[in-house]
Amino acid sequence: MSLNNRYEFVFLFDVKDGNPHGDPDAGNLPRVDAETGMGLVTDVSLKRKVRNFVQLTQPENPKSQIFVREKAILNQLIDASHEQEGVKDKQKGDKTEAAKKWMCEHYYDIRTFGAVMSTGKNAGQVRGPVQLTFSRSIDPIVASEHSITRMAVTTEKEAEAQSGDNRTMGRKFTVPYGLYRCHGFISAHLADQTGFSEDDLGLFWQALQQMFDHDRSASRGEMSTRGLFVFKHASKLGNAPATELLNGVKVELKEGVEVARSPDDYQLTIETPASNEIELLTMVNHWK
Repeated sequence: MSLNNRYEFVFLFDVKDGNPHGDPDAGNLPRVDAETGMGLVTDVSLKRKVRNFVQLTQPENPKSQIFVREKAILNQLIDASHEQEGVKDKQKGDKTEAAKKWMCEHYYDIRTFGAVMSTGKNAGQVRGPVQLTFSRSIDPIVASEHSITRMAVTTEKEAEAQSGDNRTMGRKFTVPYGLYRCHGFISAHLADQTGFSEDDLGLFWQALQQMFDHDRSASRGEMSTRGLFVFKHASKLGNAPATELLNGVKVELKEGVEVARSPDDYQLTIETPASNEIELLTMVNHWK
């Protein structure tokens, strides 16, 4: 079933004693806005977690494969689309369009987030209906640096250099606590072009709610979804400006709290949409 509504949403998640998204250009320090000190998590990082969740939960679904996955050779997947029934017998221009349609039908992340598929035999380019912003922390974060010790070495030469002591030192970076906010947008018009359906949308909402539970690692600490507030318009075109709706969700430190260490240190207020053609869907609310 195709989408008949435009959506915007506010997605809130937090990290405790972990690194939500390291920056390889800064020694894997948590990403940060250099001018404000606010923590950052890229849209690419969240999309990766959504992809991983879909791959985990839909292994047998031929219509929900993942295009951008670990160790995938993308050009081989693009080339394979040209050999499918209904594609291989087409003429050049029609073949590109048919291959693009086939890729959208079989790869969840293409019909959701879009993809550039012109690097192989050419299956065109797709602009996905689901778009995410960078996530930004509500307050400035502090990156804590920790020295760690490994009671082993990797080579005999390294062991000899340690004079009998096999300890090797390293560094680990964490954020003591940070609550992050992401905005998302879903276009029904672009969904028509990629085939993104109501079932796909339901799987996307499920991923945002559960993906951190299946993405644990020592470096990430504790990460959890704390809020998912969705504005559903009565039409494909929309019934109110997105900025007006998103700004109506306010998260602020409670009075008297100087340094946050849990979501309970914040208070949430949501303004009711002025238009009765906007429905607020509260899917996750830690503060309820």
